[in-house]
Amino acid sequence: MSETRILTLVGSLRAGSINRRLAEAAVQTAPEGVEVSIYEGLAEIPFYNEDVDVAGQVPAQAEALRAAVAAADAILLVTPEYNGTLPAVLKNAIDWASRPYGAGSIKGKPVAVVSASISPNAAAWAHGDTVKSVGIAGGVVVEDATAQFGGIGERFGATHPAEDAEALTQLGATVHQLVAAANGTLVTA
Repeated sequence: MSETRILTLVGSLRAGSINRRLAEAAVQTAPEGVEVSIYEGLAEIPFYNEDVDVAGQVPAQAEALRAAVAAADAILLVTPEYNGTLPAVLKNAIDWASRPYGAGSIKGKPVAVVSASISPNAAAWAHGDTVKSVGIAGGVVVEDATAQFGGIGERFGATHPAEDAEALTQLGATVHQLVAAANGTLVTA
């Protein structure tokens, strides 16, 4: 059996972002036979524009993202909440992966969403908007593969999420549910 590949897209571009650190902690929870990697380069992808999404004109950065999504067995999205919704960089990645219409690289892929914010609402609006966007784009949102973290400034301000047993448990459960969905072994109640 080949290794299961999970591609992680982080909606915060800031190097010291707690959302980035949550993604790093999720990587550590991968069971044997599962590779969880964090995609680098979302900042370099131009905003989706149908005028350049034609053969021979697609920006190399967008092609690289599409190839990475296509090569993955599942996608893990980690989103902060910016002004009550998901960040533009993450929405842009979803937009590029959704094209060409009906045949984008995200079509049919199991997708998990992790959201986190400094507010106690745990980025609930961004989480919901991400789930909506992924579903419309053709991804298959795995409802049981989710984690939401509120008050992250206080909770993870001085400590990496990888040092928080509860966070690791939540992230591990999310990754395991995503793996089960990717392998067709997800059991729902």
